[in-house]
Amino acid sequence: MKVVHTIQELRDHLQGQTRVAFVPTMGNLHEGHLALMRLARQHGDPVVASIFVNPLQFGPNEDFNQYPRTLQQDIDKLEAARDVYVLFAPSEKEMYPEPQSFRIDTPKGLGDILEGECRPGFFEGVSTVVMKLFSCVQPRVAVFGKKDYQQLMVVRSMCRQFQLPVEVMAHETVREESGLALSSRNRYLSEQEKAKAPQLYACLQAVRAQIQAGCTDVAQIEHDAAQRLALEGWDVDYLTLRRQRDLLTPESDEIKAGEALVALGAAKLGSTRLIDNLEI
Repeated sequence: MKVVHTIQELRDHLQGQTRVAFVPTMGNLHEGHLALMRLARQHGDPVVASIFVNPLQFGPNEDFNQYPRTLQQDIDKLEAARDVYVLFAPSEKEMYPEPQSFRIDTPKGLGDILEGECRPGFFEGVSTVVMKLFSCVQPRVAVFGKKDYQQLMVVRSMCRQFQLPVEVMAHETVREESGLALSSRNRYLSEQEKAKAPQLYACLQAVRAQIQAGCTDVAQIEHDAAQRLALEGWDVDYLTLRRQRDLLTPESDEIKAGEALVALGAAKLGSTRLIDNLEI
């Protein structure tokens, strides 16, 4: 595996390549990331991964400075897995040599709801860095995880509207045996919090069970799920049922007709904010 730190080095290594598969990450790699690399390997050659903690997507009171940076351990994991040809690990100065005054403005009704409402500017930061990384790598395929469900939809919408020649593929959320979705932020959890963390996924499963039992009262379903978490000591940002196709709230007749749905949740356990989702 080649490790490069500049855009010019990256382009030199990829010159003439037309089947690049790309996996953008913020590092601190775990089995969920490695699963993305394996999927990329099935659909492109060479595979390029990136590690970049993007300051544009962190708010002023978020964990940008504390976010785990484990580059050497990440390199070791990627070399052992043998799926990645080039790892692009740029500095902040390399990615943003001047203030990034051009930004991708995400659409209302998608980029300003749920995570976009809780974290203003988040999807603008994500979209801007993804567009910039796509420009650097010029992939044919890009692979993202379904755990960041809304992010996946934002990136797909951006590619479609800008006519980017990139197929955005999704990998199912990788979980621990307890059901907890793998996340770099899980390391923030104490031992006691780690034991409680699977409750978020359990609540999403309870939402699915209510739908499968014939319940169509979305407000009641959401209230029950959020209350269940709150009673366990979680600080709930949202626990909601939405349509998969646009993340809008489904009508009762749509649920009865079998509309594809997704339950999404975001909540804090102690000082750690976790997100998860479950397609229905």
